[in-house]
Amino acid sequence: MNVQLPLIAVVALVGYFGIKMLRPPTWLIVVLLLGGFLLADTFIGPAIESGTQTGVDVLNESGK
Repeated sequence: MNVQLPLIAVVALVGYFGIKMLRPPTWLIVVLLLGGFLLADTFIGPAIESGTQTGVDVLNESGK
């Protein structure tokens, strides 16, 4: 059985439970979100997208 979830749903769930369990400072959350948003439009963006896609492929293959 292969469950298909949008990446944003997975990120939102991991983020929600990570914040609830680890209680990081608010400034750290803001810096990480803003940094990721700003890096998406740079030359690092394709590498981030490729790494994310590889991770999704690995997770989908392990579920078979």
